[in-house]
Parts: sequence; C-alpha cells; structure tokens
Amino acid sequence: MQTDEIGNKTSGAVASERLTTDEHVKIGYIGGGSRGWAYTLINDLAQCSDISGEVALYDVDYEGAKRNERFGNWVQERSDAVGDWTYTAVQDRETALVDADFVVLSTQDPPDETFAHELDIPAEYGIHQTVGDTVGPGGIVRAMRTIPVYRDIAAAVREHCPEAWVLNYTNPMTVCTQSLYEEFPDVKAIGLCHEVFHGQEHLASLVVRYRNVEQPPRRDIEINVKGINHFTWVDSATWRGEDLLPLVERHLQETIAKRSFDPGDLDGESWFVDNQLVAYELYRRFGRPTATSAATFPAAGDRHLMEFAPWFLNVDDPAQVQRWGVRLTPSEYRRNRQEDALAKFRQPMTGEEPFEFFESGEEGVDIMRALLGLGSLKTNVNLPNRGQIPDLPDGAVVETNALVETNEIRPLEADTLPPQVRSLILTHVSNQKTLVDAAFAGDVDLAFRAFLNDPLVTLQPDRARALFSELVAAVEPYLTDHWNLADAIVLE
Repeated sequence: MQTDEIGNKTSGAVASERLTTDEHVKIGYIGGGSRGWAYTLINDLAQCSDISGEVALYDVDYEGAKRNERFGNWVQERSDAVGDWTYTAVQDRETALVDADFVVLSTQDPPDETFAHELDIPAEYGIHQTVGDTVGPGGIVRAMRTIPVYRDIAAAVREHCPEAWVLNYTNPMTVCTQSLYEEFPDVKAIGLCHEVFHGQEHLASLVVRYRNVEQPPRRDIEINVKGINHFTWVDSATWRGEDLLPLVERHLQETIAKRSFDPGDLDGESWFVDNQLVAYELYRRFGRPTATSAATFPAAGDRHLMEFAPWFLNVDDPAQVQRWGVRLTPSEYRRNRQEDALAKFRQPMTGEEPFEFFESGEEGVDIMRALLGLGSLKTNVNLPNRGQIPDLPDGAVVETNALVETNEIRPLEADTLPPQVRSLILTHVSNQKTLVDAAFAGDVDLAFRAFLNDPLVTLQPDRARALFSELVAAVEPYLTDHWNLADAIVLE
C-alpha cells in the first residue's frame, strides 16, 4: 500500500504511457448503437472544449450506430457546441479499436429476447426482481450471456489497442469488468456506475433538511466508498468538514421510521420511485456503529440494494414489495423504453422537440480529461481488488474511490467492512467468481452452482433446476457458441 501526495492510501495503480493532450483523441465505442449511454456521451463531449477527436461507433446493429453517427454530427454542428468531434459508424470492430486511446463499452442484447425472459420466467416461480441485471436469476443468466462477449472484447483490445483505457458501463458491471481482466490481465479497464452519485445526492438532501442551506453539489459530499457494484456502502461522509452520518441516524428516527406504504399505494408513481426504506433498513440492521466498526450506510438505490438480500423480495404477492417504497418494473416497460429512447435522437433533428444541452452528472469525459493530464479527479470506480478492501478476496472486482491523474488510475484504500456487511457481500463475490470461471470453461453445471447459491433463489433444488433450465432455453441462441449445453447434467 502506498500514500499519495494528499495523504490518501492507494493501491495497485493502473497506468499507461501513451496519452498526451497533443494527440488527436480517438474513442472506439463498442455498443455504438446505444440508446442511452451514447446519447449522454455525445452531449458531454459537445460541451468539452479542451479535448477533441473522433468517435468510431461499432455495433452489431449497424443501423443503430449510423443513427448515432447522424445525431452526434448534428449536435456538433450546433452553434453552442464547444467540442470538436466527428462521429463515424464503422462496420467492423477492428476499425473502431485500432489506434483508440479510449474504448467505451455499453452493450445489450435485445430486451424482448433476453431481459424480458429474465424477469418474467423467475416471476412464474415466485421470484420477483426489481432490476434483474446484476444478481438473482436474471442477473446470473444475463452474466452467462455477457461474460463471453466481454472476454472476446478483451482479446480484441489486446490485439488492436492494448494501451487504450477501457471504460465499461455494461451490467452486470462486476463480472463484465472481471472478464476483461481475466482474459487480458494488463487491460487498463474500469467499471463505471452512477449509483453512488445518488447516494451522495441523498446525503446532500440531508444537509438541506437539517442545516437549512441550499443543496450542495453532490461532489461536495466527500465519501469513502466500499463494496461491490450496486451493493456499495460508505463509512465516512462529510460536507465542509462536518460528519454527515449522524444526520443519517437522525433522519432514520425522525422521518424514515414514520414512512410506510401498503400494496397499491405507489401504483401511480414512477417505476423508479425510491423512498430509501431499504437503504435505511440495511443501515438499521447492519450499519449502525458498534464497538468494533464505524457507522456504514448503503450508497446505492433501493431497487438495486434489495436484490442482494432475500428478505425484501420474499413476498407471496408482488404488490407487497411496495411496502419498501419501490415498484417492480415490468418487462413490458423494458421493451417500450427501448423504443421510446429513439425519440430523443429523432425529434430534435426533425424539429419536433427542441434540443438543449444538459448537465448529465456522468464522469466519463471528466475521467478522460484527467487521464490526458487536464486536472485530477477523485471518483468511485470498479477495479480488481489489490488491497483497497483488505477483507475481500484479492482479484475480486470491487468498487472504491480512486484518484484519476495523468495516465494513471490509482484506487484508494477503503479499509475493512463491518463483519455482517462483509458476510452479505462475500456470497455475491463468490458467485461472481464462479460465473466467470464457468463462462471461461463453458461449464453450465458450474454456473448452476452460482445460481443455486444466489440468495434470491429461495426454491427447492428441483424447482431451482427447472427454473434455471427454462431460463437457459429462453436465451439459448445467445449461449450456444460459448457454453457446452449438450453435456450439461443440470439440463438433462
């Protein structure tokens, strides 16, 4: 363990010798037909005046990449666009990667063929998922689809741009990032997620409530992040030097303890409604300070947090999940959302809706700037554990703060977790490692061990096996080339 110039303990820096601000920057975008992250990146790059270059958009859906090419170049032609970028859709991945300084990853199989099955089929067995992209039956089968893809991407990066920085936004974040490192140990990759940002925003809202001031920017809330993606915790949170965790306790007693919902109460709310009941219940049961551990508060949204612990979703009627202030997102919404997202690209270009630049709150472009030597940045990233969380296994992908500076990303030591929180996390760390090992070997029976060990799979073994087999059959076209389905005992 080392210490940087401002006193943070650091661990296992990821570094590169290639980038300088004098170079023409190339971004190779894998998943360049994205309907979400690509829109945000185009917006952010157009507002960045101190780096410029080209974005090569590659996607198996070439028409989607062409759409983003047209939109990106249209945005660049606006008089209020201060960035200088050119967008080009390419038909092969090699063209996107050769000479890339940065590689952005945001891929997804069609939700009506995959994601929908991974929500609907478990529900038929009484297993309800709020998101289904990280853990639980949906997250595990999604990992089975995705790990081989990211293994292949890592091999392509090794061949075509081994010194490029790789920014991964794809879920399951942990296993995708771990697969990149498993295939190419020298890859310079990080996993990025904005769930922690929402945790900072919540803490900022407590400053408003209890200190009677205007809400500070989330970046003014200094936090120490520790855990795994979508199941992150903080044991230090300050604003202008004030410890904010006592406000968490106060908010629990004065507000959260009085907040309650019955089935049906949230029927008219957003699918993404979040009342923090899960976060505060986890804090109440596992995060309050003890004689041996500091106060520790979950720093992710309730819809993700509740999938890591079985109690919140163990209900007879799915409407009962509303007790925790959230709604189950139906697969129909997932399908429709993809189509609705297309309007964001089409309507401004046709004049149906005005286009205005927005403050995305995302940090991908800021990370690129810092790596190019344009300042430094402290933010949360997902990286293999090299001591930043000393009581989690070495090599497991964990989420902590890191310093991003010229040609280097240096994770900061986050210290240990409270024993009970560590116990909750370790089950998922083990399952994620099992899934990566299984995918690299094509071993379906090994993947089923992770499936059966997931806390949300609260079924008798024969029922769990039937559910697993049905899920595999539903997404079989995405598994056939990488998994040995024919010899799997669990599928017999």
